[in-house]
Amino acid sequence: MIKRKDGKKTRLSLLNAACEVFSQKGFRDARVSEICKRAGSNLSSVNYYFGDKKNLYGEAWQHAFEKMGAPAFCDPVTASAQDRLRAYIHALIQNFSGEGDVSLFNRLYLMELVNPTGLVQNSWHKAIEPTRRILHGILRDIIGPGVSDLDIRFCELSIINQCRIFVNIKGSDLEYLLGQTISPELSRKLARHIADFSLAGIQTGVATKRKSTEEKSRPAD
Repeated sequence: MIKRKDGKKTRLSLLNAACEVFSQKGFRDARVSEICKRAGSNLSSVNYYFGDKKNLYGEAWQHAFEKMGAPAFCDPVTASAQDRLRAYIHALIQNFSGEGDVSLFNRLYLMELVNPTGLVQNSWHKAIEPTRRILHGILRDIIGPGVSDLDIRFCELSIINQCRIFVNIKGSDLEYLLGQTISPELSRKLARHIADFSLAGIQTGVATKRKSTEEKSRPAD
């Protein structure tokens, strides 16, 4: 029993150290020896628990994603689709602008974006698919029946990339563009703006286009 507990502790220490090193240096420049040094372990431990550097990288990604925690969404039974979208966007903003475990995962993501390895693509897609389905459901409820899958995905991309401003732009540059220091209140205001902006775009763009298409397809009297 003692060995098992020690093994779990060693494995966890290696994962935490790997998340830090990979997020700072990326996969290619990270050294397993440095990860082991930070974890207070040795090279044989990496081989024993993970096999090699590639597997360690994949599991570090999964570990960082799980530590970030699942976002809180509105109950679809009691909340309107519009309020559910606002809550979804607010949760995304919190994930992209947060510190600690959230920030650690964002740095890992950026490193993979700048120097892609292809090692985590499948697991990353699998991890985000449940929340994507939630957003797709919200958008379908807002737009109504008959909306195409492609229009849903266009709306998704628009919303996600508005929220990613915290990841895609350096903090000091973002503060310069906004004209004030980033704070939790400013993040909430931005989340509300993105939600209102997106809802207006959905209403005047996608929903209007769908309605026009339906009217054109009706037989003439």
